[in-house]
Amino acid sequence: MSSTAPSAPSLTCSRLTFAWPDGTGVFEELQWVAAPGRTGLIGLNGAGKSTLLKLIAGRLTPLSGSARVTGEIGYLPQDVPLDTSLRVDQALGIDAARAALHAIETGDTAAEHFAAVGDDWDVEERARATLDGLGLRRIGLDRTVGDVSGGEAVLLRLAALLLRRPAVLLLDEPTNNLDLRARRGLYAAVQAWRGLLVVVSHDRELREHVDQIADLRGGEVHGYGGNLTAYEQALAVEQDAAERTMRAAEADMKRQKRELAEAQEKLARRVRYGQKMYDTKREPRAVMNERKRQAQVSAGKHRRLHSDRLAAARERLDEAVLAVRDDDEIRIDLPHTAVPAGREVLTLHDLELRNGARVVLEVRGAERIALVGGNGAGKTTLLRTISGEIAPAAGSLLVHVPVRFLPQRLDVLDPDLSVAGNVALLAPFATDNAVRARLARFLFRGSRADRLAGSLSGGERFRATLAALMLAEPAPQLLMLDEPTNNLDMASVRRLTTALASYRGALVVAGHDLPFLRGLGITRWLRIEDGVLRQVGEEEV
Repeated sequence: MSSTAPSAPSLTCSRLTFAWPDGTGVFEELQWVAAPGRTGLIGLNGAGKSTLLKLIAGRLTPLSGSARVTGEIGYLPQDVPLDTSLRVDQALGIDAARAALHAIETGDTAAEHFAAVGDDWDVEERARATLDGLGLRRIGLDRTVGDVSGGEAVLLRLAALLLRRPAVLLLDEPTNNLDLRARRGLYAAVQAWRGLLVVVSHDRELREHVDQIADLRGGEVHGYGGNLTAYEQALAVEQDAAERTMRAAEADMKRQKRELAEAQEKLARRVRYGQKMYDTKREPRAVMNERKRQAQVSAGKHRRLHSDRLAAARERLDEAVLAVRDDDEIRIDLPHTAVPAGREVLTLHDLELRNGARVVLEVRGAERIALVGGNGAGKTTLLRTISGEIAPAAGSLLVHVPVRFLPQRLDVLDPDLSVAGNVALLAPFATDNAVRARLARFLFRGSRADRLAGSLSGGERFRATLAALMLAEPAPQLLMLDEPTNNLDMASVRRLTTALASYRGALVVAGHDLPFLRGLGITRWLRIEDGVLRQVGEEEV
């Protein structure tokens, strides 16, 4: 008796076309076949990564074309909360099988119990092993979701998918708001995955655990073998070649312009000579007219030849320019943000936060401080207390310099105002020209500064919020950022890192993105844990 082996999981997008109800196009006849194994789907903010996952998962319907998947799909979207009243086994989707198992163990042999269990007799052991692998050993199956942190709830949703053992797993920004411990559990789960996986993430370390990178750019997907490091190396070679091609195309276009000008000058001299011969009547009129006709025909041919060459050179240059990526950098080299060495910036004495954590801290000069700790430890509460958003429970807090706070939720901007209008609110004495000149440093040039804040993508909104805070009056000499790389694409993270390198004030950054934090030149690492803020070495993070 022959048996057919189950087909390998596959994912194919064929001529996939999608637009939003207002007519904004996202994809037009997109073609993509996902490679077997683990794929990191990357691209600029607004490129359509989350939209593509929703189309594959069937959460959105394409205008035309298809996204075909072989096997069951498991999909983990961004920011979909779990019902906090659920028990953990209900959130994992094993409550019915588990209840049936317990009934059978007590001697109840009703057929429906065996039907509920099926072949999954080890469901509890698998559930506990899955939770353990994700760093959730302490969470019991009978606890409620409301008892766990937000990061743990994300991992519970992932655990529910892993227990289903789908053929194709789609993860959309799974590490958002996860602390380091939770992230490491997720990294391990991704590394152990043996099916087809597509993950959208701005987490650099997570992207180092994939087998290939799919770069979504301009409505097309370009594949690169290897993890993020291999992709960046390949992209560097590719961009170097593209820049050489662009320089060659620029040189060719200049040469074609020069040759066209020289040809036109040569023809003009011939015309002047022919006119001189005609005027002095040195040759018979019939001969001169024939020469004039031949010169006009020759001039037309030369013009067409050189014009065609110039047009071809211009087309080659346009293609070469498109191949070179726009790597404009944010510049925040603002002199008024500078803090002299030794100057008092922040003094916290026996400060008690609303969550009960106690903090003693002194910041002087242009220090760069990384604030780390688990979800719920109090990082955000501390930053909000320093910024004045919430009052401390007790103790002394003195901020000696102008301070600005960039929160996770990016709710600083008025969505009904333009980018320029939002900046003008915080810098009321700056002229419109000054506001626009400053916004150009943050890549909002020309009409981009007139876009409504509510219409911006996540990365653009972050950049606009950062611009509004940095260009505020007075200029901030203490800048605090809370999880700034959440939802930022690779280019935006690079831009932010470069921008903060030129910032001259004191910096406090709360986050779990260690590669990003290390790239800032951190001078002090502080961990808030068990209600206490203490200094740690980088190796302890």
